[in-house]
Amino acid sequence: MFLKTTNSKEDCFLKSLLMFLIAFAFNSLQAQEVHSVSLQEAMKLAKENNKKVLRSQLDITLSEQNIKERKELRLPDVELNGMYSRITNITEFKGNGFLNGKEVTKAIPEIYEVNSTFKMPIYVGNKINNAIKIANDESEIAKIKSEKTENDIELQVVANYLSIYKMMELQKIFEENIKEEKSRLKEVQSMQKHGTVTKNEVIRAELQLSDRELNALTNSKNIKIALHDLKTLIQLPENEEIAIDTTSSLDEMNGLDPYDFYLNKAMQNEEMRIASQELKISKTELQLVKGNYLPSVNFFGNYGFYYPNYKFFPPNPYLYTLGQVGIEARFDLSALYKNKTKVAQANTKIEWQKMQTEIVKDEIQDKLFKDHTQYQEILEKFVVVDKALDLAEENYRIVKLKYLNQLVLLTEMVDADNALLQAKYNKISTRLDAILKHYELLHTAGMLSQS
Repeated sequence: MFLKTTNSKEDCFLKSLLMFLIAFAFNSLQAQEVHSVSLQEAMKLAKENNKKVLRSQLDITLSEQNIKERKELRLPDVELNGMYSRITNITEFKGNGFLNGKEVTKAIPEIYEVNSTFKMPIYVGNKINNAIKIANDESEIAKIKSEKTENDIELQVVANYLSIYKMMELQKIFEENIKEEKSRLKEVQSMQKHGTVTKNEVIRAELQLSDRELNALTNSKNIKIALHDLKTLIQLPENEEIAIDTTSSLDEMNGLDPYDFYLNKAMQNEEMRIASQELKISKTELQLVKGNYLPSVNFFGNYGFYYPNYKFFPPNPYLYTLGQVGIEARFDLSALYKNKTKVAQANTKIEWQKMQTEIVKDEIQDKLFKDHTQYQEILEKFVVVDKALDLAEENYRIVKLKYLNQLVLLTEMVDADNALLQAKYNKISTRLDAILKHYELLHTAGMLSQS
């Protein structure tokens, strides 16, 4: 009876534990959803969700608000003022000595004032128009920088995606090779039992297998790290697993156009347009500084209620109103000698910006020439790596046949195996490198958003 009760309790506990484990496993599977993305989808998600892209869009909003703020400088400044105070009587000393002949005149003890003023600029050396022009140019730069940020992130996604693709293909090669190495190890162990090979040959085969397994392990961990980086780039939730779609086509290459075609496009890429806008801003800033030499003219007016009337003496205990309207002009004479250095600085900044534009131009030309030449080189490698793979496969077949007939040592077999593995990887790697270089070439030429 005692044993029966104990078994019943244990059964209930085991059932409860089993249900808990099933529920936990189900929840874990639910939490770790796998999102498979193609290259184009990853680029699209990055443009929509990447935090750097979203921040650049906020920069555009800020620049547009800055334009509105500069335009508001044209509006009049309007103020409403009020004052209440109490004053003492007026004491006069009319005697010859100090504080002699005191005479007190009673004052109205309370003073009230309510008045309004406005001031609107008519002409301030064209400073407002130039400030608005600078704000518009800065807004244009913000838009171009946002476009550049999107393209930079897209290229980063492409590089990351293709790197993962390359490592996954390498992992397939490693796994195939590990199967081959395990089969070979069994063969060598069998040969050792029959006394046809030494223990040293078995150790070499085991070392080769161990080396491949270590490479596969390291590569698999690198894939996980790169996938996490990609997930961060496209801003997928942390609890969502990501995988790349290796079934979709990656052949985005449309041939190689002449260098001059890309060069003409590159002269209008984001960096060149930003440099051009910054040069425009420097020239406008010079006009803004020169405006200090010019007078400023403002339209003004005020109107108020006052009590008592201190326009007369003794003051009258009456509420009165007074207003005025007119034009005022100001001319800062100190600007004639203080503004020269500012003008010289503005002129120097223009020259600096012109030089910077030329430097950017040279850097783009060098980068474009490098990308164009390297892309052409990679395309020319296709025939070479294909032929190398054919040769490596044939060499592996021959050496393996000789090895099975004990005509060559395991060392030669390992060399042939390594050469075949490298040839397989080179073929895949060259294709993926060509795709990446194609995107880099478009990025340098400012054509990535058009692809």
